[in-house]
Amino acid sequence: MNNNKPIEEFRSFNRFYTSVIGLLDRHILNSNYTLAEGRIMYELYHGKDQTASDLIQTLSIDKGYLSRVLRQFEKRKFISRQRSSQDTRVVFLNLTSDGKKEFQRLDKASNDQVKSILKEIPEKDLTLLRVSMAEIKRILTPK
Repeated sequence: MNNNKPIEEFRSFNRFYTSVIGLLDRHILNSNYTLAEGRIMYELYHGKDQTASDLIQTLSIDKGYLSRVLRQFEKRKFISRQRSSQDTRVVFLNLTSDGKKEFQRLDKASNDQVKSILKEIPEKDLTLLRVSMAEIKRILTPK
């Protein structure tokens, strides 16, 4: 017998969670950025000298889409590109000071959003939520 219950429950949880954190909005955190753009900025902020290939692998993102986003970030002076001195085919991507400021603004807005979601949750439930999130990550992480 084919049991679709786990699939239905998983998808139901995804619909609930994406609604709670506003992922269905066209732009995140009342900004001009999509979720993917925000994640690209996050990865560049937290990693030094990353390449487009690194981002494609980390985010499982389409190469053409990433290229368009990076061009847009470059026009806004959010990123710099620097060729590797070891291999001129390799181009490192880094956030500029303007890019870092923009990411910090988004990061603060994200923290504020989560804080407003969590503020009404009793401490006991908050502990359970944290443990449950860690367990979900453990279970869904490929072995």
